[in-house]
Amino acid sequence: MALTLEDKKVVVAEVAEVASRALSAVAAEYSGLTVEKMTALRVQAREKGVYVRVVKNTLARRAVAGTEFECMSEGLSGPLVLAFSLEDPGAAARLMRDFAKDNNKLVVRLVSIGGKLYPASELDRVASIPTREQALSMLMSVMQAPIAKFVRTLNEVPGKLVRTVAAIRDQKEAA
Repeated sequence: MALTLEDKKVVVAEVAEVASRALSAVAAEYSGLTVEKMTALRVQAREKGVYVRVVKNTLARRAVAGTEFECMSEGLSGPLVLAFSLEDPGAAARLMRDFAKDNNKLVVRLVSIGGKLYPASELDRVASIPTREQALSMLMSVMQAPIAKFVRTLNEVPGKLVRTVAAIRDQKEAA
């Protein structure tokens, strides 16, 4: 069923609004995927906070115009599904990478983050970006390391004294 002009405007407005607040985007070719597989992809996307939409390329170009994903415009050709990360920069890349492992018909074509376009080979690097919780835990462990080492050093002084006294005691008992 063909979209009317009003329907197209609504689609462009919706995708543009999502693109304006998204952290990263991935475009993948989905030729050959069954409806059940696409439904499974959409379910996984909802669970992970990723906006997934199949949009005609001309409408997608208009939607990303003026956003940091405008760099993707030239690469939008063929049947593509767009995935936008809304909460975590690596969420869309992780979703597409994991889904493509099980479904070889899904082929990632474009990856964009921070206004830069990356080849599909960079998908794993973008997917490895830590989540907010992971980044905070890494920061806290780095901040905690010097304090923990200082406490261990302070604890070593009385420990060494106790070991020395125990060694003297054992030596006197043996003599």
